[in-house]
Amino acid sequence: MNFRPALLILLCLVGFAGCTAPNNSNSNLSQATPSPSSSANESMSLVTLPVLDALLTDETFAKELKTKLQLSDDQLSTLKRVASGEVNRLRATNAEESTGDAAEARDRATREIVAVLGEDKAKQLATLASQYWAGAGEDVGGVGKQAASDLSSKPNAVPADTRVVVNIPAFRMDLFENGNLVKTYKIGIGYPEFPLPQGLRKAQTIIVNPSWTPPDSPWVAKMKDVSPGEKVEAGSKLNPLGPVKIPIGMPSLIHGGKAVAKLGTFASHGCVGLTSAQVKDFAKLLARASRTELKDTTLEKYFADKTTTKTIKLSQPVPVELRYETIVVEDGKLHIYKDVYDENTNTEENLRKVLEAHDVQFDSLSADEKNQLVFALNAMSAHPKPMPSPSAPANANQNANDNRIAKKKTKPEEKKKPKNEFVIELAALSGRGYPAPVNYDTGAGKPAQTIAIRTSFGPSFAKIR
Repeated sequence: MNFRPALLILLCLVGFAGCTAPNNSNSNLSQATPSPSSSANESMSLVTLPVLDALLTDETFAKELKTKLQLSDDQLSTLKRVASGEVNRLRATNAEESTGDAAEARDRATREIVAVLGEDKAKQLATLASQYWAGAGEDVGGVGKQAASDLSSKPNAVPADTRVVVNIPAFRMDLFENGNLVKTYKIGIGYPEFPLPQGLRKAQTIIVNPSWTPPDSPWVAKMKDVSPGEKVEAGSKLNPLGPVKIPIGMPSLIHGGKAVAKLGTFASHGCVGLTSAQVKDFAKLLARASRTELKDTTLEKYFADKTTTKTIKLSQPVPVELRYETIVVEDGKLHIYKDVYDENTNTEENLRKVLEAHDVQFDSLSADEKNQLVFALNAMSAHPKPMPSPSAPANANQNANDNRIAKKKTKPEEKKKPKNEFVIELAALSGRGYPAPVNYDTGAGKPAQTIAIRTSFGPSFAKIR
């Protein structure tokens, strides 16, 4: 998990693009807001205004917030105006699907919330929100004590039970059954302003052929024959949820309907996105893992009747663990992922903790290995700094030849794609870590393609995806 204490303050969103109804207030707080202290920034650092807007649409949370923080009606109303005003600004500028600066969005939220409540109450809001969101606004006790305790276990923890694990920056979702990884899916994640939540949720139902109520957003306005607030029936080609949606608390969803090109990218307003083929497959495996009596033939009949919605209650809830791990030891290799939500996770401190969790000390590594790791951490940070590449190997001619081969094998369009991951082989990690993908479903209907490039880092090798 993310090592920052504020982890679960990523309250989140969820509530957009078919996940929940929007707040339509048009009021905005004045642009002139005082700068909060550094302690306020730290406490509120993972809150965005669209996230707050989604939470405040939940009457239970709003009432609890007002009571515990002793807010006046005017303060609560102002908070709602500020939060919904930011959502309306994003709509007006057509920036709801922006891949912009996540840290800037959170800083803006901090300034606005402190301006309304003051620093002390702003910190209290963050604490209450994190506690509320940790359980997705509901009791997650039904998923078992072990599932909850595993959240605080060592980095890259491998489940020993049946559960779904989503690692957000890896764009990866795994289904474990009795501690065995049975299937891996490439997914789309929430935009920075509408991030995926982090913490423990649970799946209790599978809804086949769901209907959809469009939110009041610009991208909806562009759709032909769709109006905000008007229900789109199951099976309609205008329905973006696809053939299946699986609620995972406070209206976050795992759902289909995504194009293959959206996998491995920002693709939703707070939901886990899959292609329609992927989500059908996942529904079958989830039903089996939860010991639900549901034949594949029965499910196929449900899929065939696209206009009829069917709700399948799982025999036992399945934990859904939403992680934010940018440094992962996987099958003997170290993966460093892009810090997509700008949470400052790609640090040497976090790297040391991950290595130590796998009985490897950073200081015991060779100079070349350390240089590789420091270079990769910087490259995969949200704001990389200028940094020279690690020193070239002694056999420079061989390295130059390898580079020429790599260039020939790399298509021009692939060079333009941003790198989202470094994979570095460290001999000390051999045989350790989280399992590699199993039956990896990339949504393309064929095995994943990995471009292997020999680096100029020294005797070790790395793969860049």
